[in-house]
Amino acid sequence: MSCSCENIRNITIVGHASKGKTTLCESLLNIAGATERVGKVVDGNTVCDFDAEEKKRKIGINSAVASIEYKQKKMNFIDTPGLFDFAMGSAEGIRAADTAVIVVSARSGLAVGAEKAFKNAGSKGLARIFAATKMDDDRADFYKCFNGIVAKFGTQVCPIVVPVLSAGKVRSYYNMIEDKAYVYDGINKKEVTPEPEDAPRFEAIKSVFAEAVASTDEELMEKFFEGEELTKEDKIKGLKLGVADNSIIPVFALSGAAGTACDMLLDFIADVCPAPSSEYAIDGNGEPVELTPDENGPLAAVCFKTVSDAFVGKLNFFKVISGKMTSSTIPFNANTGKEEKMGKIVKVFGAKQTDVSELKAGDIGAVTKLSGFFTGDTMCTSNNIVKLDGVVVPIPTYKMAIKAVKKGEEEKISAGLSKLCEEDPSLLFKHNKETKEHTLAGLGEQQLDVTVSRLKDKFGVDAVLETPKVAYRETITKKVSAQGRHKKQSGGHGQFGDVFIEFEPYDTPGLVFEERIVGGSVPKNFFPAVEKGLNECMESGILAGYPMVGVKATLYDGSYHPVDSSEMSFKIAANLAFKEGVANAMPIILEPIVTLKAIVNDDAMGDVIGDINRRRGRVLGMTPAGDGYQEIMAEVPDGEMTTFSTSMRQITQGRGSFTTEFARYDRAPEHIAQRVMADAQK
Repeated sequence: MSCSCENIRNITIVGHASKGKTTLCESLLNIAGATERVGKVVDGNTVCDFDAEEKKRKIGINSAVASIEYKQKKMNFIDTPGLFDFAMGSAEGIRAADTAVIVVSARSGLAVGAEKAFKNAGSKGLARIFAATKMDDDRADFYKCFNGIVAKFGTQVCPIVVPVLSAGKVRSYYNMIEDKAYVYDGINKKEVTPEPEDAPRFEAIKSVFAEAVASTDEELMEKFFEGEELTKEDKIKGLKLGVADNSIIPVFALSGAAGTACDMLLDFIADVCPAPSSEYAIDGNGEPVELTPDENGPLAAVCFKTVSDAFVGKLNFFKVISGKMTSSTIPFNANTGKEEKMGKIVKVFGAKQTDVSELKAGDIGAVTKLSGFFTGDTMCTSNNIVKLDGVVVPIPTYKMAIKAVKKGEEEKISAGLSKLCEEDPSLLFKHNKETKEHTLAGLGEQQLDVTVSRLKDKFGVDAVLETPKVAYRETITKKVSAQGRHKKQSGGHGQFGDVFIEFEPYDTPGLVFEERIVGGSVPKNFFPAVEKGLNECMESGILAGYPMVGVKATLYDGSYHPVDSSEMSFKIAANLAFKEGVANAMPIILEPIVTLKAIVNDDAMGDVIGDINRRRGRVLGMTPAGDGYQEIMAEVPDGEMTTFSTSMRQITQGRGSFTTEFARYDRAPEHIAQRVMADAQK
């Protein structure tokens, strides 16, 4: 089906983990006739959780696209993971969608993941819908859940489908748009007369709905105040306006597992939710330009997801903002400035891919074998260069060292992780030259664990995660003088170098070398050799082998032999002087200190500050960050930050976030220094 833009709906399903996102998506696909049966997460047979790790762990890990046709509309559903460790998937879905269905549990109410999804979707201007799932559960309480949503997000929250209760149990579902109630037998429904046990509350909710719809349009408002009943067409008109500008946040009661009332959400998406709209981009001159979703306009498409498929190779997912993508398109990457050869264009339904001839403005699909495109890149043409906003990549804060189980497989690890980082930009793989370790940073422990599993499954290399080493430093605290004398006779020319060097603490990131030789006791041509010898020694201190910093060395005397002296001799002599001098200059261990900026919710602030203090941190100040949050500024030893990501998530229940930046080196406490030296001797 080739749809015009106004008939395309791009919907991302987001929310907290284990609230029924994938299950709801399964029911929607089944009701639309796209599947023959409703898959189950526990059985590992759902459309969107098709990855081997997802089936094994029974959780969503990746975002997944399922494109279907329903009521003459092309619908692109993007199911996203709810665990905070896999927040990249949610970011991908929000970038590509125009509507966010935020899933909450009618049993447990509004959760942190739903709050964050609401905020993130709103920041991108998406229409937002709440789906209160698990209404088939005896412990479900829709009205308590609804009131919690209203308390958090305000009066723009508007009920669309609500349960009709009798004796505390759901008897039917009332649709405010149709002004009808239905009972369900599976996904089949029958119209009934609503007989709510709490008629005043039920009537109040109907009034809230009518007023919310009427307030979107002057004509409807006039009709409402005159006491006229709003028709179904009136309601849809008002809802279209309100949902598009976020003055109305619809709420649906349903059960994804039982399939009840899911059809009404699907109809709402088709009839009310907005089609793709205009976006602003930056043109080749750095000026903003508006791109309308016109298939005849200039090509502009954003890559919102990248995967490495076992059968087709690299697969880039695009949302076409303007123009049309065809097999004859010569794709130009606005981010790299390079052209590529077009691959096959495919429509995606979970793991299934179907070749299509084109992708029009507003649509979502994937292209195979575009080696130079990555998540966040813009595809355009070389004669009309524009750059769109990319995907908001979550900042990796949890870091571990990664090592090969078998020696000699380090290159395999590097190659494999490089590809996995292409798929998931929230992973960061680096080689630390100082500690001689490979490090892998991500959003949490589960994400790194999944990455190690994929490394084995996809690239056949076993790896383990370990606590990363800390890049300590060494310095001196006392001014001393030392002699370095190198003399060796081995037949023919010998070797002779003799230096007197003064060492003292100095505020410098490395070594400052000076000389005050009088009378030519050491010829000038040997000065560079002395400095080179000292710099080589600075690379490895005498306490634990860490690089030295903050040292000033002054060459003030020495002697030489006209025949036996050489640059090598004076380099060795400088080495000897360094070792003797530093050993007597009261050397110490320095530990790296990072500046921590943490955004935390007010009620967790005290506990977070306590955790920072336990890590030997020093709080510098706090400033309001708005919406019930505070920014804490602190300085914390880097060696104490390994588990902070986990603690922060537990204390703030996932609401908090933080960044760190290297600040300086400070003297390590004695017990830390002793441990560092002991570890160095192992």
